[in-house]
Amino acid sequence: MITHVPIFAHPNPKKVLVIGGGDGGVLREVLKHPDVSKITLVEIDDLVIQLSKKYLPKMAVALDNERVEVKLMDGFKYLADLKDSADEEKYDVIITDSSDPDGPAEAFFEQNYFELLNNALNKTGIVISMASENMWLTIENLQKLRRICAKVFPVVKTCYVTIPTYTSGQISLMCCSKNPDLKLNEPVRKLTKEEELKNFKYYNSEIHKASFVLPTWANEIIYKD
Repeated sequence: MITHVPIFAHPNPKKVLVIGGGDGGVLREVLKHPDVSKITLVEIDDLVIQLSKKYLPKMAVALDNERVEVKLMDGFKYLADLKDSADEEKYDVIITDSSDPDGPAEAFFEQNYFELLNNALNKTGIVISMASENMWLTIENLQKLRRICAKVFPVVKTCYVTIPTYTSGQISLMCCSKNPDLKLNEPVRKLTKEEELKNFKYYNSEIHKASFVLPTWANEIIYKD
């Protein structure tokens, strides 16, 4: 979901940046989109990549794909270097596959980081980020993160994934667009049902839309200004 929601919400995704995700799982899913011509992975820890190649080969298989460029460096530094680049050098989609907001990863949940993301996107760009929280636990953290993102992007939407390995069986994602007219909760491109069955175990165009539908009480809290 962290891959396919922003890519299907974008009308013409060509360049994708993945920050974190050294295990290769997000890359593997991005490669399912033939229209994406360039994928950049920025991972600070080479050990993550090497261990994934050794122990998670079905995920790490994408790391050696010809469409993928791996940069071993700090994500903040890479984004900062893009700040003054021309629009055509920036990205259509940025996916932040970060850790929980504890210790060094806390910076990935602050306004400065989302400003760097905004500057690294072209004028029609989309970013999606792990919110590392869900509505059933500390929903105030989702409200806070949504407010931070709304200071930077004109469109900010929360969606969620039901996944049993996370506490309470759910995790949230924060999706933002630089295009004020883009409806993130609706895929602008769709595959046939047969193609969806072939490519995805979870994602489909209906669950894309449904993942943005929150219970009334959660919607009131998260989107309260």
